[in-house]
Amino acid sequence: MKAFFSILTLLIAIHAPSVAARSFMIYSVAMDLPMGVDNEVLKKNFYVNLGSKQGVRKGTLLDVFRIISVLDPYDNRKRVNYRVKIGELKVLHSNDEAAITVFHKKEDKDMPVLELDQFIVGDHVAVNTD
Repeated sequence: MKAFFSILTLLIAIHAPSVAARSFMIYSVAMDLPMGVDNEVLKKNFYVNLGSKQGVRKGTLLDVFRIISVLDPYDNRKRVNYRVKIGELKVLHSNDEAAITVFHKKEDKDMPVLELDQFIVGDHVAVNTD
């Protein structure tokens, strides 16, 4: 009986779909066209590869992180990567593996200097757990 369960476990492990860590990020940005009106507020949609299969639905808040990569010239040119939270997005609509989001808030306190202080394609996202 014990051998049967060992073989069954092995068969399940072989045929089970592989699970790999996946990085979720902003893959596209769409925005209103500027019309040159005074005090014009341009709306932006941020498209992310995180959806309902990952538990995301309308109203879910997503943390946005920027990877800051710096070269250390004193340690054999070792590259150091920092993952810094820069703000939050709010989900408007989600499909199985993608969602449409909008700007929710920007981190203001203790932020390092960023080349671009807006959310951009390639910024990482994760479900807000606060």
